[in-house]
Amino acid sequence: MVGVDIGNSTTEGSVARIDETGSVVYLGGALTRTSGIKGTVRNAEGVVKAVTRAVQNAGITVGELDLILLNEATPVISGLAMETITETIITESTMIGHDPRTPGGRGLGVGVIVDIGSLDEVNPGDPVIVLVPGGADFEWTATTINNAVERGVDVNGAILGNDDAVLVANRLVIKIPIIDEVSRVDAVPVGMLAAVEVVAPGQSIRTLSNAYGLATIFELDPDQTRVVSPVARALTGNRSAVVVRTPSGDVEDRTIPAGSLEFIGASKRGLIDVSRGAAEIMAEVERVSPLQDVLGESGTNTGGMIANVRQSMADLSKHALADVRIKDLLAIDTLVPQEVRGGVAGEVALENAVALAAMVRTKESGMQAVADAVATALRDAGATRISAVVGGVEAEMAVLGALTTPGTEKPLVVLDMGGGSTDAAVIERSGDVQAVHLAGAGDLVTKLIDAELGLDNLELAEDIKRLPLGKAESFFHVRLENGTVQFFDKPLPPNAFARVVTLSEMGMSPIPTRHSLDRIRTVRRTAKERVFVVNALRALRAVAPHGDLRQIGFVVLLGGCALDFEIPELIADAVAPYGIVCGTGNVRGTEGPRNAVASGLVASYAARSRERDRAQVDA
Repeated sequence: MVGVDIGNSTTEGSVARIDETGSVVYLGGALTRTSGIKGTVRNAEGVVKAVTRAVQNAGITVGELDLILLNEATPVISGLAMETITETIITESTMIGHDPRTPGGRGLGVGVIVDIGSLDEVNPGDPVIVLVPGGADFEWTATTINNAVERGVDVNGAILGNDDAVLVANRLVIKIPIIDEVSRVDAVPVGMLAAVEVVAPGQSIRTLSNAYGLATIFELDPDQTRVVSPVARALTGNRSAVVVRTPSGDVEDRTIPAGSLEFIGASKRGLIDVSRGAAEIMAEVERVSPLQDVLGESGTNTGGMIANVRQSMADLSKHALADVRIKDLLAIDTLVPQEVRGGVAGEVALENAVALAAMVRTKESGMQAVADAVATALRDAGATRISAVVGGVEAEMAVLGALTTPGTEKPLVVLDMGGGSTDAAVIERSGDVQAVHLAGAGDLVTKLIDAELGLDNLELAEDIKRLPLGKAESFFHVRLENGTVQFFDKPLPPNAFARVVTLSEMGMSPIPTRHSLDRIRTVRRTAKERVFVVNALRALRAVAPHGDLRQIGFVVLLGGCALDFEIPELIADAVAPYGIVCGTGNVRGTEGPRNAVASGLVASYAARSRERDRAQVDA
C-alpha cells in the first residue's frame, strides 16, 4: 500500500507492507510538486507521479500495489493583496531621492537649473546648477563648465544623464556636487531653483533629508514646510539627492482608500478599514471568532482579492459560489516601495501597506473524486487490482506520524507549515484530536520579501527566503551573514564580486539589487516572524486548553518550512517562555519533518486492520 499526503505545495508518498504479525514495514517514499489546488481532481496527476516514484524507490512495481490511502484534503486556497495606505505624490517635474551608484564631487549646491548649452549666456556671479543631457561627452562637459567658472559664473552643481559624474568631477577646476544616471533628464525643469547634495561614501545626506533644511534653502513658510516634509522623508539614507522647486511646489502626502473588510462570525459581525493597520484587523478577527466568512468592499483592491479567491475556489472545486467561505484571514503590516510621481529617475519611497492572506474552504470535500481518478490512472499503468480510498483526516494522520518522532509523547501538538496555510493539531492523552487551519505560510513570506525589497521576481525572493546570505568582499573570500569569513582557493565568479549573494550547495548566486546584506537579512527574518511566529502562536492558542499555552507540553514542527534554516529557531524562541518543548519533527526517526501524514495514513490503516482481526477472532 501507499499512503499519500496531498499538501498545498508538495505531494508525499510512503510505501509500506503489513506483515503477518500486523506490523508495518516501510519500504520507501517520494516527494513531488502538487498538481492543481489541494483537494481538487487535478491532484490526481501529482499523486500518480508520487506513487510511481515511491514504488521505484522501494524496489517494487506498480502492479504489486493493492491500496492507495489519501488524506482528507479539504480544498484550501490562499490569496494575497498588498494595499498601500499612503503614497507620496510629486506633481509636475519635481525630482527627489535620486541615488546613483557613483555620484561625483562633494557638498551642497544651490542654484537655478541651466542647460549646459545655454551656459555661455549666464551672467557672472549667477548661481546655477548645470543640466547635461544624455549623450554629452564628459570631456566637453568638464571643459564647458570650467570655461563658465573662469568667466565668473557661480556653478554650484551638475545633473547628468550619463554615468559620468566621477569623470567630470576629476576634470573640474572646482569641487561641486554632481549626480548622474538621471534616466529622464529631459524632464528636469530648466529655470527652476534646485539644490544638489552629495556626501562621501558610507555617509548619507543631511540637509535635503531634513524638512527644515529644505525650508532654509527654498525659504519656505511653516505651511509650505509641512507640505514638503514627505520629500525630506523619502530622501533619508541616500548618498546623493536633488530637489527642484516647481512653480507651485506641488507636493502632497495623501491617504489612499484601502477598502474595508466585513467579518462575519458565528455570533458577531465586524467592519474595519484596511488602512487601520494589521493589529486592528487581527483584533477584529479575534473578536468575531470563530470566523464564518469575510467580505471585501467592492471597487477596492482588497475587495477584488477576496472576490478572486472565492471565485477561483468555486471554479476549481465545481462548487457554487454561495458554498465558498473564507475561514481565516491574516493581516500583516509591511513597507513596500512605491514609485514617486514626478520623479525623473525611477525614484521610490517606502510606504506603509497591509498584506492580506485569506484561506477559503468549500462546503464539502471532493477527495473521493480524486481517489477515483488516481485508481483509474494507476490501473491504466498496470496496477489492475488497486483501489484508492480516503484514509483519514489530515490533522489526525499528521499527529499519528509525528508521534513516531523519538522523544515525544501525548499530549502533543503538531504545527504543519506548508506553502499556503499553517495547520495545527493537538492529540490528548485520550487520543482525541482537535485541529485548526490558518491562512498564511511560505508563499506569503516569499511575496513579502519580494514586495519589501522591490524585486519583482518571486523566484529570487524564494531563494532569499530559503538560503543564507554572504557578501563577496574579494575574489577569494566571502563574509557570511553571521560575521564569519569563508575563504576559497579559486577566484569567485566576477559577477559575485562586491555583491550580496545567496549560498547553497550548488554554489553562490548574486542578488541583483542594491540592498545591503543587513537590509536583506532583516527583511527576510522579519517576514518570517510576521507570518510563521504569529501564526504559530495563533494556532497554539486555538488548540491549547482554555487558550493557555502553558498546558502544551510538546510541539513538533512539520512540513517543508520546518526544514528552513531559521524558522524552527524563531518559533522555538517564541514558545520557550511557556515551557514548551519545540523542535523539528523526525518522522519514524528517519524522515525528518516530511512524510508525517503519509506515514500516519499507513499506521492508522494498520491499526484498524488489527482491530478488525481481533474482532473476528473474538467472534
